[in-house]
Amino acid sequence: MILRALVLFLALAVAPVVAAAPLRILAFGDSLTEGYGLPARDGLVPQLQAWLKARGHDAVVLNGGLSGDTTAGGRVRIGYSLVRHKPDAVIVELGGNDLLLGFTPDMAEDNLDSILEQAGKGGRPLLLVGIALPDADAPQREEWAGIWPRLGTRHGALVLDNLYQPLYDGPGEAYMSLLQSDGLHASAQGVRLIVETLGPKVEELIAETEARR
Repeated sequence: MILRALVLFLALAVAPVVAAAPLRILAFGDSLTEGYGLPARDGLVPQLQAWLKARGHDAVVLNGGLSGDTTAGGRVRIGYSLVRHKPDAVIVELGGNDLLLGFTPDMAEDNLDSILEQAGKGGRPLLLVGIALPDADAPQREEWAGIWPRLGTRHGALVLDNLYQPLYDGPGEAYMSLLQSDGLHASAQGVRLIVETLGPKVEELIAETEARR
């Protein structure tokens, strides 16, 4: 009996320490998330991954972006993405194509509501990322602007109101130099500026996720 206990003690003493698995963060969105028009290393997800690594975070950012996707498309595919990637936390960035295609704010909000409900099941932490708003004089500007804080409160999600705000913070139309030739998608430098603002929000998401582990 004593010998068996000694053997068990020695086995436990030399057993390797298993490190906790890295946090898995699903970045779920459209072409802005996917990295449309950029070399792979310059896309949003790779740049965000590098930013987090440089800050000492043990996290893997999973690219769930799909060019051209709308909130309606995201509503359909979020379930599959959750099963495929098994994330610990989810970033949701959709709505830009809804705006370009003339979808109503109510339609986008209803779809995002479903996406967040599915993504947040089981208490999974969420970060909702808003889009660039219509021109200041557009009739629906206030309706679009209200979507993100309202859904954030409803689902207990962190919120970044406008992914492109760091580009617009420069003087005049300087933001145009931070876009690709299509005038819609951020250049590599534009993505770097975006990550500098998005990164701290993702750090909050990581802290919330680690607290729930």
